[in-house]
Amino acid sequence: MVSRDGYRIIVQGSITIDNVVTMTQRGAALFDQSHLVIDLDKVTEVDSTIVSMLLEWLRTTRKSGYQLEFINIPQSLESLIQLYGIAELIPVTMHHPEHPNTA
Repeated sequence: MVSRDGYRIIVQGSITIDNVVTMTQRGAALFDQSHLVIDLDKVTEVDSTIVSMLLEWLRTTRKSGYQLEFINIPQSLESLIQLYGIAELIPVTMHHPEHPNTA
């Protein structure tokens, strides 16, 4: 499931080959602000297809001039990002960011 709470996109449940296309489309449909935070804290299971979802979301938002950052990356996803050598492509924030428009 992918839902929106203000500037946060909240991803929940498993992201695997069985649902990655649907999850990618649902998430991209929520991108309408210049700065969004993808919260992955409630992701329960992943396979390597989640990497393609994150990269597609980054491509989609960059085409529109938007910015994404990712928080609460599960250890299993962090391992995949390291394995594929794409850590520099995935903007991860280690803390809970404040809303970008309130700074």
